[in-house]
Amino acid sequence: MALIVQKYGGTSVADLERIHNVARRVIKTKDMENDVVVVLSAMAGETDRLIQLAAGVSSGRQVKREYDMLVSSGEQVSISLLAMVLNNMGYKAKSFLGHQIKIITDGMHESARIQKIDTTLIFDELRNGNIVIVAGFQGVDSNNNITTLGRGGSDTSAVAIAAAIKADFCEIYTDVDGVYTTDPHVYAKARKLKKISYEEMLELASAGAKVLQQRSVELAKKYNVPLYVKSSFNDDEGTLVTREDRDMEKEIVSAVTFDKNQAKVTIIHVPDEPGIAARLFMPLSDQNIIVDMIIQNASIEGHTDMTFTVPKGDMGEVQQILGEVIKDIGAERIDYDENISKISIVGVGMKSHSGVASKMFATLANEGINIMMISTSEIKISCVINEKYTELAVRVLHDAFGLEKEE
Repeated sequence: MALIVQKYGGTSVADLERIHNVARRVIKTKDMENDVVVVLSAMAGETDRLIQLAAGVSSGRQVKREYDMLVSSGEQVSISLLAMVLNNMGYKAKSFLGHQIKIITDGMHESARIQKIDTTLIFDELRNGNIVIVAGFQGVDSNNNITTLGRGGSDTSAVAIAAAIKADFCEIYTDVDGVYTTDPHVYAKARKLKKISYEEMLELASAGAKVLQQRSVELAKKYNVPLYVKSSFNDDEGTLVTREDRDMEKEIVSAVTFDKNQAKVTIIHVPDEPGIAARLFMPLSDQNIIVDMIIQNASIEGHTDMTFTVPKGDMGEVQQILGEVIKDIGAERIDYDENISKISIVGVGMKSHSGVASKMFATLANEGINIMMISTSEIKISCVINEKYTELAVRVLHDAFGLEKEE
C-alpha cells in the first residue's frame, strides 16, 4: 500500500470522455490498495477562455486580485466533475479547492508561491476511504484572497502536496509519455529517457522544455519527491525524475531543448559605473519580469553596451519600463529583437567531460548558424541564435551528440 499523488493536465480532462478515462486510471490505482490524492488542471482551453474574458473587460492593467478569482474558477469545474464520475462508478471521492485544503501562499497574485499546506483535511478524508481531488494552480493568502501560481502551476500544486503529505511518489499525467532527448515533433529521432536527474530536468525546464513546470521540479528536488512523467492516453512506461546517479553521468549530454519565447534587449552606451546594473534591472524585478541571459561588453571610454533576454510576452511592459530607465541612467538607446531562439544542451556528464562547448559551437558553425549570446552552467550550455534556424540547430546538435542511441 502506497500514498500516491496523481496530477492530470488540461488535455487529460478536456471533455467528459477523458474525465471518465482519468477516473478509470484513478480507480486502478485505488484498487491496488493505495491511498490516492488527485490534482487537476482546468479543462483544456478553459483558462485561456477566462483570460480572454478578463482582457475583454479591462481598459488597462488588470486588478490582480479579481483576475485570480476569475482564472482559478476553471479547476472547480474539472475537480467536481471527476468527483461525480468516481462516485457514480461506486468509489468515494470528494473535491476541494485550494482554500479549503488551506494551500497557503504569499500575496503575489498571478504568480504566488506556496508557503505551507495544512494536511489535516487530506488525511482525514483519506482515513474515511475517500479519493481526495484537489484543484491545482490555486491557493489562498493570509488575508483569505484567492491566489494563482502562474501558468503550469498545477504541477507545482501536485508536487507541493506530495511533499507535504510525504507521498511515496508523484505521477504527472500529460499528453506526452515522458521526457525526450528533444521535442519529438521537431525531430523524429528523439528518444524517450527512462530517467533523468532533478538537476537536468530543472535546466531543461528553464531552457524552454514544457514537460514540467520549473518550480515543480525545484520542489521535487528540495523534498526528494520522485516524479513519474506519463501519458494519460496510454500505458507506456514514463520517465522517472529523481536524484542523480552514476548511470546518468555516463551520458555527456542528455537532451537538446529550445525556447522561442525569448526576446533580446540591448541597451546602447550605458555609463560604466557602480549601481547602473541595479538601477536597470530592479524595476524589471519589481514587476516580476524574469531576466535570463545577460552580457555586458567591455568598457570603452566609460561606457558599455548591455544585452539580456526576457520572455517575449513581457516585451510591452519591458519597453514601457526601460523607456523611463534609460533616461534616468543616461543611456543612448534600446534595441529590441524578438526574432531569436535559445538553444540549450543539458547533461550531468558535462561536469566530467571537456570539449562539450567547442563541439556545440563547431556544430552550429558548420551549418552557418551565428551565435549571438552564450551562457553556461555546470550542466547546461545555451546559445541565442536567429529563430529561423531553431529546428535545424536542434537536429544537428541531437546528431552531433548521438542522442538517438539507447542508454
